[in-house]
Amino acid sequence: MVTRTQRRVDALSKDRIVAAAIEILDADGERALTFRALAARLATGSGAIYWHVADKNDLLAAATDEIIGRVMTGVVGGAKPRETIRAIALGVFDAIDAHPWVGAQLHREPWRSAMLQICESIGGRLQALGVPERALFDAASALVNYILGVAGQNAANARLLPRDTDRSDFLAAVAARWTQLDPAEYPFVRQAATQLREHDDREQFLAGIDLIMAGIATLR
Repeated sequence: MVTRTQRRVDALSKDRIVAAAIEILDADGERALTFRALAARLATGSGAIYWHVADKNDLLAAATDEIIGRVMTGVVGGAKPRETIRAIALGVFDAIDAHPWVGAQLHREPWRSAMLQICESIGGRLQALGVPERALFDAASALVNYILGVAGQNAANARLLPRDTDRSDFLAAVAARWTQLDPAEYPFVRQAATQLREHDDREQFLAGIDLIMAGIATLR
């Protein structure tokens, strides 16, 4: 008896393909995203998927656009520029925390739509704050690079730990090791041990945004 692969009767769309790709990426990472795995999840053939996306890079870009698009859609309109910058920054931070592959893709192809959306949103708010044109590119670059760098590092750190690791216990153990360092060689690190144990990643991230914004304010 020949067993035939059951195929979905509903229309295949790029939106459905991207949604399925995001599920695979979130569950098993970028290596698991193959057109064979995607076809199996969608109960279709690889050829049907190629009708909507050119290749894996195109698919990764579309998935990243979808995630960042959600961030931008969630930004409250009419808010003050500084508040909007903080909201965009935190939205991107949380998105990369939930979808670590997004950070890698943004760095890999910074000319794609998702990165352009971030740059335009940040740059436009800096313009509204009165940052002079001569300093606008540098200011926007500093903010965007900080956002992506810290968000990406935070996501990478989380992936290095076993899934059942308790964050508080892990930080307490690291802080304890820091307090045992030579005080003559590592005075600052020993002093920072207590803050390491108690710090909140999102609050520290926003503190960095505020520090950069304070520096940008001196340019006006």
